[in-house]
Amino acid sequence: MQPPPEVILVTSNAVHCDGSGDISPALGHPRVFLRIDEKGFVECGYCDRRFVLKGGPADDGTAA
Repeated sequence: MQPPPEVILVTSNAVHCDGSGDISPALGHPRVFLRIDEKGFVECGYCDRRFVLKGGPADDGTAA
């Protein structure tokens, strides 16, 4: 069974993702710029990270 995608709580509609975090950015993926829409979240097409807008419709209080 595959683990659920990483969820990152953000305070801005505009976010970027390069796949880094626990790993070096050199080992991630190309930097992509994403915009959160009315759903309250956006997912990275490379690494499936989910960016959730704090206080938005997708914020269920479980993201760190």
